[in-house]
Amino acid sequence: MKKEKLQQLREDYSKSALDESDILEDPVQQFEKWMEEALKSEVPEPNAMTLSTVDMQQKPHSRVVLLKGIEDGNFIFFTNYASQKGEEMEENPNVALCFLWLELERQVRIEGEAEKLPGEQSLAYFKERPYKSQLGALASNQSAVVPNRAFLEERFKELEGKYAEGEVPKPETWGGYKVKPEVFEFWQGRRSRLHDRIKYEKVGNKWDIKRLSP
Repeated sequence: MKKEKLQQLREDYSKSALDESDILEDPVQQFEKWMEEALKSEVPEPNAMTLSTVDMQQKPHSRVVLLKGIEDGNFIFFTNYASQKGEEMEENPNVALCFLWLELERQVRIEGEAEKLPGEQSLAYFKERPYKSQLGALASNQSAVVPNRAFLEERFKELEGKYAEGEVPKPETWGGYKVKPEVFEFWQGRRSRLHDRIKYEKVGNKWDIKRLSP
């Protein structure tokens, strides 16, 4: 691809604005408001969020996971504890989340600490998952090297036969995390690249709110 093609890409955002007089004092409530608007606008998978972690060599790694709930201000998601991201969060619980809703010209960045959910909460959610999603979690040793696609499909078929009529057991290494936010940034695209950026930062028990230059 020619460099010029990328340089010529332009979008002039104009759908909305974000003013200090319009935002809520609690960033979690502000996020929930924006999420509701994303749901009503039928944004594809509005709960998809980029999760960034840091390894022991201080190298960052990012991937997309799905937000599965907000409880007591904490952001909930589930994954494999033995995966690369699981191992990195075990060593360094500081993480970043990023939601991008292009249809609304919006982005939300969140920084905070990740902590494992209680085992019973992870088990309860696992039991609510679709049958084949349960099998997929059991079949995959996430992030481990496999010889080929056929290896995974054969493993899945074996488990499908083994648990055709019974309850699928939750893998010991599968479970949930909660991210306790310490920083939020709400971004609203505006014309001429003069975007709106509102930052919330936790100071004690209160949220300090600032406008940032785009």
